[in-house]
Amino acid sequence: MIDTERLVLRPWTEADREPFLAVTADPEVMSWLGGVPTPDAANQRFERFASGFDERGYTRWAIERTADGAFLGYCGLAPVHETLPVTGIEAGWGLARAAWGFGYAAEAARAAVLDGFDRLKFEEIIAFTADTNRRSQAVMARAGLTRDPSRDFDHPNLPEGDPLRRHWVYAATRPA
Repeated sequence: MIDTERLVLRPWTEADREPFLAVTADPEVMSWLGGVPTPDAANQRFERFASGFDERGYTRWAIERTADGAFLGYCGLAPVHETLPVTGIEAGWGLARAAWGFGYAAEAARAAVLDGFDRLKFEEIIAFTADTNRRSQAVMARAGLTRDPSRDFDHPNLPEGDPLRRHWVYAATRPA
């Protein structure tokens, strides 16, 4: 569990499933995250996030607002998928639309990155998004990651001409 000024990044509970599925069913939220998954795929993602900590010692955590216990979405670390042309540990997040614009994503991402360096001793953490996703790029910068254009890539799961195909990579290394 990770506490920040306004948030708790915590393990998943079964009570999180319904609000998680609502987040993943929102086309606007998912427009940058591969589109709305099928219900089966969303449930598989929930299970993967929920079991990640026990399997690896890190995961995409559930985000809870401290003030009222509201479920806001998810944020944390995961291994980069093996089909992508970059490798390592990736910071990622997805927040309910009602949680946008309050700095929660940057606060959670910063905490997840620090946990990755402090507790897990990762040497590097990366994040990536479509070159047109300015909001996520701003979150990456506020989380302490810096753009690394030498590692930008065309997402192999998106066809040529897709406006989201080109991805920018951000990275941070563990402080000495």
